[in-house]
Amino acid sequence: MSKIVAAAVIKGAHNIFKQASDFLDKAIKEKGAGGKIGFPETAFYLPLANALMGVKVETLKDALPILEHAKSLLPSIPSEKVWLPYLGDALNAGMSTLFCEEIIVALRYLYGQEPQKDCNGFFTDTIMRSLGIQLVDGRMPGFAAILGAAPDNKTAVDIVRELQQRNILIFVGSSVKGLSIIDQLLEENVQMGWDNYIVPYGRDTISAIYPLNWAIRSALTFGGIKPGQAQKCLLYAKERVFAFGLVLGELDDIKYATGAGAINMGFPIIADTDIPEIKPSGITTYEALVKELDYKKIVPRCIEVRGVKVKVTSIPIPVPYAAAFEGERVRKEQLYVEFGGKSSASFEYLTTKKSEEVEDGLVELLGPDIEGLEKDNKFMPLAIIVEVAGRKMQKDFEPILERQIHRFINYAMGLMHIGQRDMNWIRISNDAFNKGFRLKHIGIILHAMLHQEYSAIVDKVQVKIYTKLSDVEKLLPGAKKVFDERDERISGMTDESADTFYSCLLCQSFAPNHVCIITPERLGLCGAYSWLDGKASYEIVPTGPNQPVLKGQMLDEKLGQWKNINDFVYQKSNKAIEKVSMYSLMDSPQSSCGCFECIVAIIPEANGFMIVHRDYAGMTPSGMTFTTLAGSVGGGVQTPGFLGVGKLYIVSKKFILAEGGLKRLVWMPKELKELLGDKLRKRAQDLGESDLIDKIADETQATTQEELLTFLQKVNHPALEMPPIL
Repeated sequence: MSKIVAAAVIKGAHNIFKQASDFLDKAIKEKGAGGKIGFPETAFYLPLANALMGVKVETLKDALPILEHAKSLLPSIPSEKVWLPYLGDALNAGMSTLFCEEIIVALRYLYGQEPQKDCNGFFTDTIMRSLGIQLVDGRMPGFAAILGAAPDNKTAVDIVRELQQRNILIFVGSSVKGLSIIDQLLEENVQMGWDNYIVPYGRDTISAIYPLNWAIRSALTFGGIKPGQAQKCLLYAKERVFAFGLVLGELDDIKYATGAGAINMGFPIIADTDIPEIKPSGITTYEALVKELDYKKIVPRCIEVRGVKVKVTSIPIPVPYAAAFEGERVRKEQLYVEFGGKSSASFEYLTTKKSEEVEDGLVELLGPDIEGLEKDNKFMPLAIIVEVAGRKMQKDFEPILERQIHRFINYAMGLMHIGQRDMNWIRISNDAFNKGFRLKHIGIILHAMLHQEYSAIVDKVQVKIYTKLSDVEKLLPGAKKVFDERDERISGMTDESADTFYSCLLCQSFAPNHVCIITPERLGLCGAYSWLDGKASYEIVPTGPNQPVLKGQMLDEKLGQWKNINDFVYQKSNKAIEKVSMYSLMDSPQSSCGCFECIVAIIPEANGFMIVHRDYAGMTPSGMTFTTLAGSVGGGVQTPGFLGVGKLYIVSKKFILAEGGLKRLVWMPKELKELLGDKLRKRAQDLGESDLIDKIADETQATTQEELLTFLQKVNHPALEMPPIL
């Protein structure tokens, strides 16, 4: 490591240690040693200290050993005359810096100084899990932490847009001479937030610890690594979390020290200034510290140095196109035109045709385009009809492809798509219109993306777009009839009617031992993959993550165990899981990766179980929040009594069937109950318990075991009379 760089790292580390030490002393004097300390909505306390040291920091007193460990890592500030070029000194100083920065920002939370204005602050476990499917399916191939500010606003926007087009999740913050890239983006009205892949963390370098403890939690959340296994955690970060730091503007000692800590985690640093470079050391995959002075080359250089594997989607439309724009919102003041919602008739429909009936690439606009709209009339009717042909195309694949219309349209910057079928809602922004976006471009997008992602089953795609109300009203009844037929066909499928289930190994990129088995009556725990999705995925990519598994010999009908399923899970879980029960919570339940929609947890005192979804942040009768429960369930391990599931599995006839099914459910959040609504009530009626839903407590009736038991006895919940669950 360069003498200049190492000296700056060590000086910066000493600076940060003094700040942490002084701040902690102040807090103990003012709040007492027993004062609570921590971050919101996490099961991992101070995540870096928890992951690398196995320590649970809950009080100010608990932070003292972390500070002492940080001090032990600090080398002496090097003499200008005597220098021993030992890489470990600077790396140790970098780790010391991270431990101290984590203490500092936790203390800031204690004093109400975080999150900073217009910033996210600490990234919760819930957010990490909600992004789980994007982390593992390649939509989000890497992470960039930007520190500082670009030389001008245009350069800042260009860098961020280029990263977005590569679907890189971007954390922005820190500053140079009082200017932060956060402010540059705000001045240019760039939408920021998780949905847009741009997350502001804070305006000082110390707050850059947030992206780093987000990264280390991946090892605990998805990797099944236990707190305190430092080497495994750091190797996991290096090998599976494709992150890098991009420093814009001048580097100071604190940036050098923080950067050294990031390098220790396997994350290289790229700078836009003339700094000394550090070539391969084995700590990072390739170079550890490099410079790139040409802003047109800086993003590709970052991608190369970290080894991120990205797909750049090039579609001939006049606006940027990437998954990073999927969550963009077009607000009223930005609106040029909208379709559907409450404003006009609109629907979208995909159907299969004979090959001779489809002209590949044909996009027909049947009706007026969006030019020349009156200022006070921004509403238009719309029907998008996609016709596909393919030798391997099947009717069962139509709804799967049709659901992708939502995603594909949303990838266009300046477009917003919500809903599906005849409940869709599409908005086009003024900016997109001014750049030349017209309705034909929707057809161009759908043609290109259906070919790109479904080329194994789709040979031809043509798109017809109707904007006359009479046409839309004429075509809608036929589409609705097909929608109803599809729902009936899918709802009639049972596990008994299928001789084959489908695996999903998608999450093994993060949770190496996790295996999902998807059945007609049990969708994937992420909620994103049904049995039909698995079937389609296998047809599209026969060597992909979704493989057919013949059920074979039934071993236990009540538990839902089959010999072939057990054999498959044993092999694909790296021989970590010997058997799996499809219908049981207590006996060999499925493992969980970390991106589950809900957690089912046993409450022995109530002779039943509760369910909590990841959007619920409150306390549950188990004495744990969702984030605390999730810390025990993920990582690809079997945890009897606890299970990650998709929301719709709750209303399946096979839901925890071995333990008595839905009649065992004693508590769930009110929001989840309302979300499942009629489906939940119908399932209760099928069980002959028409008033069951009213007997299931929610947070308005109970958040403790005592309150729950009182409520259950009052309403005479059936779980109280069922055989003991243990």
